[in-house]
Amino acid sequence: MLCIHYLQLLPAIALNKQACRRVFTHIIGNATAHLSTYKKMTMNYLAHAYLSFNHPEILVGNMISDYVKGKAQYDYPAGIHTGIRLHRDIDTFTDNHDATRQAKEFFRKDYRLYAGAFVDVIYDHYLATDKTIFSTTSHLQQTADFTYSTLQTYKNWLPDRFSPMLPYMQSQNWLYNYQFAWGIERSLAGVVRRSKYLQESEKAFASFQEHYETLRTCYDAFFPEIMAMVKTQLNDKGFDVL
Repeated sequence: MLCIHYLQLLPAIALNKQACRRVFTHIIGNATAHLSTYKKMTMNYLAHAYLSFNHPEILVGNMISDYVKGKAQYDYPAGIHTGIRLHRDIDTFTDNHDATRQAKEFFRKDYRLYAGAFVDVIYDHYLATDKTIFSTTSHLQQTADFTYSTLQTYKNWLPDRFSPMLPYMQSQNWLYNYQFAWGIERSLAGVVRRSKYLQESEKAFASFQEHYETLRTCYDAFFPEIMAMVKTQLNDKGFDVL
């Protein structure tokens, strides 16, 4: 009788397994889709601003790229379109660099596929404090002010989802404040606010502090190479960069 009862339950057990598999696939699919969209959202605003090398239209395209979808990129002037494409090349180069892969490992255990977003933010801290790039804090502020004023000048070209963010970026001086530990702490918390599946950023900030010098070494290995790549690309397209 027990065997007969078990055989009668087999279809239900199989059905339940199939249902669980469908639910699991749905959950993972939603998470992956959200992460794919999330990964396209810029975290390292200072890097994208600096790597525009003071070309206004390149700067605009570089800053708004994540908010321009599909064929809409072709609706912009040539310089802005070049900036949009440059932004995406920068992201690809960054994600595939060995130093970035190493840096991600400090965050992967707690944040898995979101590790790259935290590394983006942290790279901006090391850029802001890089004396070979910004010899003084006044130089850093000049770069921030140029970025804000340029974006304001081209406000008619800013995507609807980007425009409301600009006043906050400027009033809170995001680009300048990446140099401070508290600025990075806030920015890491911002990663969590923009995500759907993260709950906290405290562990990320603790890892940043604990591995500060090693992460700086990752930045030092990475940034000269991304600069060289961008300079070559812009010069080849007729945008003079020294």
